[in-house]
Amino acid sequence: MRIAGAPISWGVCEVPGWGHQMPPDRVLAEMRDAGLTATEFGPDGFLPADPAERETLLASYGLAAVGGFVPVVLHEPERDPLPEVERALRGFGDAPMLVLAAVTGRDGYDERPVLSARDWATLLTNLDRIAAYAAGLGRRTALHPHVGTIVEGPDEVDRVLAGSGVPLCLDTGHLLIGGTDPLALARSAADRIAHVHLKDVDASAADRVRAGRATYTEAVRDGLYRPLGTGDVDTAGIVAALDQAGYQGWYVLEQDTVLAAEPAPGGGPVADVRAGVAFLNGLKTVADVGGR
Repeated sequence: MRIAGAPISWGVCEVPGWGHQMPPDRVLAEMRDAGLTATEFGPDGFLPADPAERETLLASYGLAAVGGFVPVVLHEPERDPLPEVERALRGFGDAPMLVLAAVTGRDGYDERPVLSARDWATLLTNLDRIAAYAAGLGRRTALHPHVGTIVEGPDEVDRVLAGSGVPLCLDTGHLLIGGTDPLALARSAADRIAHVHLKDVDASAADRVRAGRATYTEAVRDGLYRPLGTGDVDTAGIVAALDQAGYQGWYVLEQDTVLAAEPAPGGGPVADVRAGVAFLNGLKTVADVGGR
């Protein structure tokens, strides 16, 4: 398995007011010390904007760049998202994966609009336009179904699969919270999976989010995400299904975290990251995870 990290596991997030933002030197050092060899970029401003400067910084910690999460409004007919994507990709350097989210245009992930048929047609067209543009630059695009974005639940995931050719980022946590079985999707649409974010989830907390009894942000603060192997996502089964289908991409260990303050040295989110790396490293063969 090719295992990468993500700054959101250390609470580093693009959402205003999300929580305490840890500095890059500590996050990157803890990634390295946890055994990770690659990472996604994190939000704008976390790493240097200049690709060469960023590559030098990451290399000093023994890390390569996998790609970046780019939240873009895709559904508004009067708004062209391509210039925004172009700007983002100019800063990617050699990183291969554009992880696209169809955001609402509002801050955060706690509410979202209902789209008209025209809005949906615009979104699907823009997905294919962006994927074609990125492919021309030698990069792959993966749409990230995400709580609080336009593509959240199973009907929306199916609509993207049927109405566009864009691959998906299979985020095991966001899919489960949104009502999609990530294992079933890994089995039924493996040929459309270009990137994977691995999370584990407390299913009862996910139920509260789906029922509107808690916002996504509240649930994350209250322990929605669990260390890999200790929640209700069948991570082992998902890895087995993707392995059987010949998946060759990255598995990004990504557990959204909200921090109230800077953790003491050696404390905080890194313990859960280490546990996740150990869990994944234990999945050594397909047979080990219930495959062939």
